[in-house]
Amino acid sequence: MSGAMIFIKEDLKINDIQVEVLAGILNLCALVGSGAAGRTSDWIGRRYTIVLASAIFLVGAVLMGYAPTYAILMTGRCIAGFGVGFALLIAPVYSAEISSPSTRGFLTSLPELCISLGILLGYISNYFFAKLSLKLGWRMMLGVAGIPSLALGFGILKMPESPRWLVMQGRLGEAKKVLLRVSNTKEEAEYRLQDIKIAAGINEFCNDDIVKLPKKTGQGVWKELILRPSPSVRWILLAALGIHFFEHATGIEAVVLYSPRIFKKAGVTSKNKLLLATVGVGLTKTLCILVATFMLDKVGRRRLLLTSTGGMMVALTILGFSLTMVEHSTEKLVWALSLSIVATYTFVVFFSIGLGPITWVYSCEIFPLKLRAQGASLGVAMNRLMNATVSMSFLSLSKAITIGGSFFLFAGMSVLAWFFFYFCCPETKGRSLEEMEIIFSRKSPNSMDVVEGSSSSVDHIELPNSVVLAR
Repeated sequence: MSGAMIFIKEDLKINDIQVEVLAGILNLCALVGSGAAGRTSDWIGRRYTIVLASAIFLVGAVLMGYAPTYAILMTGRCIAGFGVGFALLIAPVYSAEISSPSTRGFLTSLPELCISLGILLGYISNYFFAKLSLKLGWRMMLGVAGIPSLALGFGILKMPESPRWLVMQGRLGEAKKVLLRVSNTKEEAEYRLQDIKIAAGINEFCNDDIVKLPKKTGQGVWKELILRPSPSVRWILLAALGIHFFEHATGIEAVVLYSPRIFKKAGVTSKNKLLLATVGVGLTKTLCILVATFMLDKVGRRRLLLTSTGGMMVALTILGFSLTMVEHSTEKLVWALSLSIVATYTFVVFFSIGLGPITWVYSCEIFPLKLRAQGASLGVAMNRLMNATVSMSFLSLSKAITIGGSFFLFAGMSVLAWFFFYFCCPETKGRSLEEMEIIFSRKSPNSMDVVEGSSSSVDHIELPNSVVLAR
């Protein structure tokens, strides 16, 4: 959409307000989609929820690729947004639930990496489709998204169902088979199954293939999550909502979606050069997230979060200063133009090595088993709400307080984010999903930093507390 908007505005003769609505409506619809996805994934399973998301994506892409009018384009964008809500919830939840503690950070960050790769491919395809006629070019930019949605829908059918969802359905035999496929050893699979059974309220020594659970999946979730949460669940919910809030409140959507306008403000005027500069943003974001996926299970979530947010503060301050100098100068300030471009790329680098991928890893791994899908859906709803707020208001905000002032505002939000992460987000590296309530029941997040070498690995499997006590 970033590159397509340049041509949509010219072809359909729409104004800036309509451009903002078109950009942001996807996220408002994603908010609704994420709310529906939590309950849906508890009902039909994680895997078939991904199939459903793919079907919704396909319909949205076809409508946007056809779009003879602004109204039909908006309809397609809304449908695609609904699919985005489903996918943003279920992809990291599914990844977290099939992963072992030693590789969960890497595997759960892959959806964010692939989102960035998709954005990069979108930027590159925009560059080539821009050479087509005005009416055909932007429609191809949006319609081509139907191809990967088909690949996802058929590909996920070859993947196993989440073992934790299977246990919540009482299907222990199937869950054990899946765990044997996704664990490093048979012993690790058995220990993981025992942990999951304890979390689901099933006797850990029960070896039946099918058991009847006292409550249906999803029953009483909202009461335990919102109405009467325990102290640890309340802290978990605060951490999940907070990290999703700050991911977009610090301005990444303004940079990704409106980077052509930022570069234009910095003196890049050619459409081809604008698209190439935007490709550079996508490439930088993808490469840095790729690096982050390998660091998450070694460095830890908390350390990367604080480093990332600190770098974002500096980059946003420099970007705000340089754009302000450009805007208030009567002459062409080459140093300020160059500095604003460097600051934009620096911001993307720091965002992508920490806050970007960790938001999804962290918010999907900290909720207890019974509350995970619905809790994660609240996080995604907050994420989409903030995404929509920034994407739909950035142009108006930059006119009201100048584009430089907008980035000073985002820098201020980064300062608040750093303090929030420091005081409210304990380390989760190397801990099993079933241990998260224990971590969040402690008073100080600093006291929960995992000791180096304590994380699970192929040679070291962290046993459930009950097994340790028994031995």
